[in-house]
Amino acid sequence: MSERATFFRQSGWMVLATTLGGIFMWLVHVPAARGMSPAEYGVFVTLLQIMNLMMIPAMGLQIIFAQQTAAAVQPELEQELASTVREVLLGVFVLWGLIAGIVWVEQQRILTNLKIPRPAALWLTVGIGLAMLWWPVLQGVLQGKQNFTWLGLLQIVNGVARFSGVLVFVTWLRWGVVGAMTAAFLGFWLCVGLAVWQTAAVLFKPGRPVRWRAWLSRAIPLSLGLGATQFMMAADQVAVQRWFPAEVTGFYGAAGMIGRALIFFTVPLVAVMFPKVVRSTVLGKRTPVVALALGVTVVLGGSAALGCTLFPKLPLQIVYEPKYLIVAPLVPWFAWCMLPLTVANVLVGLLLARGFFRAVPWLVLVAVGYGVALAVLVPIYRTWEQMKGFLAVVQTLGVFSLLLAGVAGWFAYRAERSGVLQREQVEKNGSNYS
Repeated sequence: MSERATFFRQSGWMVLATTLGGIFMWLVHVPAARGMSPAEYGVFVTLLQIMNLMMIPAMGLQIIFAQQTAAAVQPELEQELASTVREVLLGVFVLWGLIAGIVWVEQQRILTNLKIPRPAALWLTVGIGLAMLWWPVLQGVLQGKQNFTWLGLLQIVNGVARFSGVLVFVTWLRWGVVGAMTAAFLGFWLCVGLAVWQTAAVLFKPGRPVRWRAWLSRAIPLSLGLGATQFMMAADQVAVQRWFPAEVTGFYGAAGMIGRALIFFTVPLVAVMFPKVVRSTVLGKRTPVVALALGVTVVLGGSAALGCTLFPKLPLQIVYEPKYLIVAPLVPWFAWCMLPLTVANVLVGLLLARGFFRAVPWLVLVAVGYGVALAVLVPIYRTWEQMKGFLAVVQTLGVFSLLLAGVAGWFAYRAERSGVLQREQVEKNGSNYS
């Protein structure tokens, strides 16, 4: 009962903090959409999804550092953690430098294909990329320490800073998409600075040599597993921006932002669930938090999707100008097609927390199949009538989201079953020893 109460208290705070941060992130689109043309707004939404895609190389870092921090119960493990954090931050910086170099070489092609009007918007996105690659490392330490107070506060700070920045740079100074990306740049780097302050005890602790082979054997599958869900959440907007006319991509982006808001329900639940599952796995104990996280995800996500079905115009009316109501029929489709992805997000978090990495190749295979489907089908969809083409893109997302949830659910069942058998064997051996 105490563990259940702690879970609900901590997850309640994380849901509240993530909801508040998400509200401000969502409110960003009110002045952004009103201060830009639909074409420029489409570029802004696309750059936001590119930011999400840029996180994929570091996706596993939050979980692996949450896992490593939660398991660092001895002084030598704490010292190894400190060395790992510092060296990974340096390595990520080098990786970011390589990405920036590629963008520099391919700048004109990127600007042309994604219809980005000014190079400054692209380079602000690249600058945000370094913060986003460092961010999972610092979040993972906070999560593993179960410092949910600051983990939640930083969600709010990011949202408030970005919203305030858009009001200044887009509404007041009229910088358009450059102003919106400037706001995102300042918000992310403010959060990184605060996270460094909160994790200083780990960052500046004396270190010891890192066992890199063992560390990479966990980091790579974690990044790939989480990257699968991240890719599926963001890739559709980039494909639409690439193939559909510039003047209509903003409308698709508006419906997509409402559908993608469902993912906010799973982020705090997975954040609270993960270190508890890690500890329960290490200690060989049962934990009720998995069933609780799945139950809350289905109830909250299903309720939100039902609300979007009954009142599809309402979220558009809150955020956007009346001209965006043309995409109201897409809102229910987006909500229901995103729901399996939110469930898959929780299940993937469970699999990775259990260290059940044999599921990762199959998760990646689904994501790769989705990418191939977008590459082949979206150029065909763009030749259809606008709304029918948009609907086909959303339905493609829905099919692969269901497939990902099914694959994750099957392996989660096997992981839980193997965990039960392992605990029964431990209990039997302990009884025989007695």
